[in-house]
Amino acid sequence: METVVTVLVLLFAVFVVLGAYAAVKVVGAAKRSVDRTITQARRTVEDHTLRAKSFTQLGPAGELAQLRLTLRTSMRATQDALYAGVHEDESLKESIALFERLSVHGRELEGDLKRLEAEPDRATLAERLPALRERTRRITESADSLRWAARDRARRFADDDLDTLSAQIDVEAGALRHWTKTEPTEPTTGPTTEPPTGPTTEPPAAAADPRTWPGAPRQASAEEPARPAITPSGRRPVYPWQKKPRTESTT
Repeated sequence: METVVTVLVLLFAVFVVLGAYAAVKVVGAAKRSVDRTITQARRTVEDHTLRAKSFTQLGPAGELAQLRLTLRTSMRATQDALYAGVHEDESLKESIALFERLSVHGRELEGDLKRLEAEPDRATLAERLPALRERTRRITESADSLRWAARDRARRFADDDLDTLSAQIDVEAGALRHWTKTEPTEPTTGPTTEPPTGPTTEPPAAAADPRTWPGAPRQASAEEPARPAITPSGRRPVYPWQKKPRTESTT
């Protein structure tokens, strides 16, 4: 009895532990999903705000907003392209490592641009704009180079796979249409026999025709007249009821 109670207690403890673990995992997944949604919404709001500032504000403030928007768009697109393609191409791990190093410079530039938006001294801001513009150009060009290289590599793999697939399909289509293939005629190498052109002696028709054998009915030739089917007799019989033929007297 004590053994049964101990087993039941252990089972209950295992179920409690598993339930707590599952609850923690579910809560963690839900929290990560909520954080991801909030981060995405915050990024969307910031992008729309920067786009509005770049159109509405003039001078250095509007240019700063445009630089931030260009930097964020390029870095985010490159990050999405690299992390999406690494599942199919393991060689992109080195590109991701380079991109992480580039992201450090990008985040520093993002912070500098964000702080300069609140700078009241417009003259100092105008002096620093060329350097900020050059840093933004170098970082975005590097990010774009990584992104397009990854896309070109993926497209190249897709083209190679399509070429191989097309060749295999052509071979299979030819095998399915095997009846359309014409076999080449082999030229004859041996001497060819031609029919004799000189006069030949043919056996008489009577010897070749079995109807002329002894005992067989002879076929009527074209020179003999055709006989009637029923041969009439020489004299017709005279019956008593018939009148006698009257002889005509000659004078």
